[in-house]
Amino acid sequence: MKTRAAVAAILALCFLSAPALAGGSSSACATKYPIVLAHGMFASDDILGFIDYWWGIEDAIEDEGGRVYVTKVNAMDTTVNKAVSFKAQVLQILAVTGKAKVNIIGHSHGTIYSRYAITNMGMAGKVASWTSLCGPHRGSALADIIAYGLPSGLQNLSGAVLDWLYTFVMGDTNPASIQNCYDVTRDYMQNVFNPNTPNVSGIYYQSWAAKAKWGCPSVVLNPLWVVLGAFEGDNDGVVSVNSAKWGTFRGVQSAAWYSPGVDHINMVGHLFGVTPGFDAPDFYVDIVSGLKGKGY
Repeated sequence: MKTRAAVAAILALCFLSAPALAGGSSSACATKYPIVLAHGMFASDDILGFIDYWWGIEDAIEDEGGRVYVTKVNAMDTTVNKAVSFKAQVLQILAVTGKAKVNIIGHSHGTIYSRYAITNMGMAGKVASWTSLCGPHRGSALADIIAYGLPSGLQNLSGAVLDWLYTFVMGDTNPASIQNCYDVTRDYMQNVFNPNTPNVSGIYYQSWAAKAKWGCPSVVLNPLWVVLGAFEGDNDGVVSVNSAKWGTFRGVQSAAWYSPGVDHINMVGHLFGVTPGFDAPDFYVDIVSGLKGKGY
């Protein structure tokens, strides 16, 4: 049974029984502190109400004895606004579980607003470890193109359309699509965000990147992969390998040598193409098992 923290409903979390939290018979993912998943931009924990962002990943971890909570923030909003919502949900998770800390695993922008919450919103003492997957820690040239390459009129129109779409289709509350884009531009991330969001001593920070080698398995990302490659080199269709490095860098996921590689969407289990040599649920189980081995 999934233990989700789509967390306007703390009572729903309290309703979950201890056997539900315990997962399956294996204890490979039975970490000291619960796992909290932080999703990225453009999507939420449940996409359109029926597509799970973390495709098969929660179940895989729980089947190995892990306790998993999924947070939900606006798909398109400022880093700060997302961090405020994320912090509130983590505090509720701590209250429900009675644990002192959590292990955060973030994907894409989820790695950024969770970092902000840790460093700048008093969450440092409540986090044991932080894991980043495909996080734009040095920004993305794709965001630069939107923020600085579009005429202001087109940018405003695009922002208004996206805000409407994410309000009435995706369920966001007062989204801020264009500002979300500005918040992951390369100059802002490198010159403003990172200097003001340093790592906190006592927390284990680790990261992975993904790389599409000759095309994205999720074919919708192929045009972005080509453009980003011209600016930043190896990338997953949204974030470059270099930008994804933060804390202890654990490596690049690129699947089997004969595969096209692993793209930004594959990293959360969505397989819109053949990706031999990479299984997202198994990858996350390995991550959580590693955290358990470190005592987290």
